[in-house]
Amino acid sequence: MIAILDYGSGNLRSAQRAFELTGHDVEITADRDRALAAHGLVVPGVGAFGACMDQLLAIGGEEIIRARVESEKPLLGICVGMQILFSRGAEKGSHSGVGVFSGEVTPLDAPVLPHIGWNTVSSAPNSKLFHGIENESFYFVHSYAVKSVDSAILASTTEYSERFIAAVEYGKVSATQFHPEKSGKAGARLIKNWAETL
Repeated sequence: MIAILDYGSGNLRSAQRAFELTGHDVEITADRDRALAAHGLVVPGVGAFGACMDQLLAIGGEEIIRARVESEKPLLGICVGMQILFSRGAEKGSHSGVGVFSGEVTPLDAPVLPHIGWNTVSSAPNSKLFHGIENESFYFVHSYAVKSVDSAILASTTEYSERFIAAVEYGKVSATQFHPEKSGKAGARLIKNWAETL
């Protein structure tokens, strides 16, 4: 079973439909036990970093994420659901993240924000997420991003005025700045690739 964490952020039904195409049972839940027991947990996110963190903390979501990471159970963050896995976010002030990864989410240095649209992703060598979809385009909607990560993290990148991190993979934790559920065939393949690791 794949659980989609319901903490009041993200297009949950759209994500549910996309992940159901993998053939797995998909459940939207805020229940700690269900989220921890799932074969895979999806952490969506839409909106500002700080607001998402407040909503996550309200349901004990930070502890759920930490527990899954510590027990090496698969987790996929999407959009702000990726950003909150980092140490800090600089959107509308400075906010603490869950801190699974070191790094700060900072504003994109671009003449037009938010960045909305399709960008080609340069996939990291040996990426499991991008297997068979190397150098495909995915759908982004954001104004903030992670610019660099520790060298131990498998990082795929893209560019919008400057290069930034489009996806990360480390152990059982994966995350994308873009929305795979809105990214057509390439996004569906990425979701399938992730589901095959469960």
